[in-house]
Amino acid sequence: MSRGGLGGIAPPGAVLQVTPPSWRSDLTDPADLAEEVIRLEGYVNIPARAPRAIAGHGLTTRQRMIRAIGRTLGDAGFVEVHSEPFAPVSDADDLGLPPEDPRRPAMRVANPLSEDEPNLRTMLLPGLFRTLLRNSGRGFGDVALFETGLVFRLRPGASGVAPILPTDRGPTVAEQASLEAALPDQPLRIGAVLAGNRELPGWWGPGRPADWSDAIEAARAVGRVCHLALEVRAAQEPPWHPGRCAALYVRAVTADGSQEEHEWLAGHAGELHPRVIAAYGLPPRSCALELDFPVLAATAEAAGPVRGPSLPTYPPATQDVALVVPESVPAAAVADALVSGAGALLEELRLFDVYTGAQLPEGHKSLAYTMRFRAPDRTLTVAETTEARDTAVAEAVRRTGAELRA
Repeated sequence: MSRGGLGGIAPPGAVLQVTPPSWRSDLTDPADLAEEVIRLEGYVNIPARAPRAIAGHGLTTRQRMIRAIGRTLGDAGFVEVHSEPFAPVSDADDLGLPPEDPRRPAMRVANPLSEDEPNLRTMLLPGLFRTLLRNSGRGFGDVALFETGLVFRLRPGASGVAPILPTDRGPTVAEQASLEAALPDQPLRIGAVLAGNRELPGWWGPGRPADWSDAIEAARAVGRVCHLALEVRAAQEPPWHPGRCAALYVRAVTADGSQEEHEWLAGHAGELHPRVIAAYGLPPRSCALELDFPVLAATAEAAGPVRGPSLPTYPPATQDVALVVPESVPAAAVADALVSGAGALLEELRLFDVYTGAQLPEGHKSLAYTMRFRAPDRTLTVAETTEARDTAVAEAVRRTGAELRA
């Protein structure tokens, strides 16, 4: 076989019988022989045809959603990065994952680029941690980074070793099924990390360091661009701090006609655990979030088309209420009770103050809410709004043991 081209070796359509020389021990599979022929013939002589896009389709709904999420986080001051999908074997221990955690088993690459990172990542956060560490090590202390990328989760019972399929023909249905069964699940995740000042200091006043609430608000911003309201609940999930971690849930009504509402866990956000910060060498009080994009997208699709808000024709009526509860009671639980008790007239509930001090019993806190009421067909009276507020307070007392603060 000469370098002058394959045209003089055999006529088109002929079958070549090739015997690799003894010193070419690397030529073992059909793909190796095909690559050798292409190398001798010349890659420039291989015709290349770009696939033609179907006119009129454009981006899919989920692709547009991903771009909208990126613009939203960028507007909030986050910088997009793309970290490598490879991870060291120590990540699971550094993150503090328990033995039964589904994020602990990782797929190992047969021929890794680096022996220090032989696994495929199961979370986005470790790669973001390393990127944050490089930036802070170069003097950039105030950092907010985000990434949208795939993670790799081993399927239960899967071997994790993909078969090598022949290259002289297309795969059969059974071969393709065996290949798909061996590959890991590759869901898309949205991750972000924050460190340093969220608001910079200057002549206008002192700065404000980033904290767990900024991570939760960034997750809420992602939910809003997907036209979803994330429900925040206190949680304990590594690698976050047990007392400063929030589980984020989404709800949707099924489209099968049953009108049954379901909820799904969309991710977590909050301040990282001190041991995780020490393991990765991150700045103190670093915060992070990671969201499951398929859950967000599926919930948004199940919610149906987005409708614009209707303009009210009657004025609102507001009532403020302050409730004293034990410090262990989450504010979200109190808010749920108020919303449930207020009924259909309640238009908006907003927490505007949290107070702990000498005027309260030890181990208690005061939560102050603004309740806005509105009726679609009339102007509400003071008696109506007061009755709705008192009903809401009674429900909060029944559920959470709250007391109305004088």
